[in-house]
Amino acid sequence: QVPLVASGGGSVQAGGSLRLSCAASRYTFSRYCMGWFRQAPGKEREGVAAINTDGSTSYTDSVKGRFTISQDNAKNMLYLQMNSLKPEDTAMYYCAAAPPLAWWTRLQGRYYNSWGQGTQVIVSS
Repeated sequence: QVPLVASGGGSVQAGGSLRLSCAASRYTFSRYCMGWFRQAPGKEREGVAAINTDGSTSYTDSVKGRFTISQDNAKNMLYLQMNSLKPEDTAMYYCAAAPPLAWWTRLQGRYYNSWGQGTQVIVSS
């Protein structure tokens, strides 16, 4: 059983919305920090959003006010609601899990030890 399975990507026009989902069947959210990362072609992986064990959230500046990370504890599902999408949001998006993290590390991928397979988001202008 794959521990993290991301889905929900697709192609949308600028200004549109998508909701990414991550099935995290092996993870109890009270024990893990969960994050969304993205990587565009030719660019480094970037931390997008994270939600820690206490429910506190972190966002990279470029998505603040547009993206919302959330989780459904009963379903073991992690979500990323993406609104007002821009062409620069085009990337492969990954969900990931880590032990509880200090707030200044939550958007750094090197602290995460389990990764999903990625789901592609394409935003056209």
